[in-house]
Amino acid sequence: MNLFNFTHSDLVEFFTQRGEKPFRASQILKWVHQMGVVDFDEMTNLSKVLRQRLKDETTLTLPKVVTVQVSHDGTRKWLLQLECSNQIEMVFIPEDDRGTLCVSSQVGCPLNCSFCATGKQGFNRNLEVSEIIGQLWLAEHSLRQEGFRAEEHGRIISNVVFMGMGEPLTNFNNVIKAIELMRDDFCYGLSWRRITVSTAGIVPAIARLKETSPVCLAISLHAPNDELRNKLVPLNKKYPLASLIAACREYVKDDDRLKLTFEYVMLRGINDSVDHAKALVKLMRHLPAKVNLIPFNPFPQSPYERSTQEVIDTFRNILLAADIMTITRKTRGDDIDAACGQLAGKVVDKTRRIPILMEQD
Repeated sequence: MNLFNFTHSDLVEFFTQRGEKPFRASQILKWVHQMGVVDFDEMTNLSKVLRQRLKDETTLTLPKVVTVQVSHDGTRKWLLQLECSNQIEMVFIPEDDRGTLCVSSQVGCPLNCSFCATGKQGFNRNLEVSEIIGQLWLAEHSLRQEGFRAEEHGRIISNVVFMGMGEPLTNFNNVIKAIELMRDDFCYGLSWRRITVSTAGIVPAIARLKETSPVCLAISLHAPNDELRNKLVPLNKKYPLASLIAACREYVKDDDRLKLTFEYVMLRGINDSVDHAKALVKLMRHLPAKVNLIPFNPFPQSPYERSTQEVIDTFRNILLAADIMTITRKTRGDDIDAACGQLAGKVVDKTRRIPILMEQD
């Protein structure tokens, strides 16, 4: 049993079943996640008998770091080795007021969005809890070893975004457990406001997310009408815009704290016209949300080009004039293929592009 898969409640059950006190759970979490200790012999407030039992029955296994690349702007990208020849990528983006880690939730992605390098690789499997939270562990503790200065709360990574490889809401249960560990005060103590889950629009799972673990929600929109979005985001054929926007309204209903972000990649001559901007204004009318305009980041064999800065500015100004909070996302890490839509890793494709639209419990 890999204890990186265990939440606080899981560990409490694990120890009580073995006649140990429930507080052993918080001790293990603090050793592993806060202090970065993965050798049971170093956990000195556990008895020697218990340490030996843990060594006999469990492991603390993480993905293995293959390479680390550092961009000219300070962005870092890790390539991580998993079992069965698969590799995933994660990205750390340092800024003056925060440090953001972009994590992957799947090996590849089943959704095949036409502008995304990850989707073109196919899909292998969902990541385990240990492989998701392991990304945060590896980044936090390796950056500490490099001498990065932690914030007052003791963390280097202050924000986590599920915007790496994969569609998080098709790996719902494991993502939720990973979020639980991220928020646990004995682990990383992240506020829900500092965790963002991005989805292409798995409508039933959006409702489940609010019920189970409400966090910031980002929607990969990229088109203001069904005809265009069907081409860019094939999932739209199953969950068209009307149902997606309705789910978004329900997500923020009766809770002013919950925030929505719509991500819109700017593709030259495809979705960046004045008419597209006006259609987007109508789509988002009276919806409490902001829009992130994302300059397209090219990848090999991509059929698209980035919109010009003039076109992006015009598009943004139309939204701003309609009182829709809109920003143009600054491209980070594109020189190491770490920018939005460029993460690839190495995927042993099992789907031959057959989409997996919802995890079965």
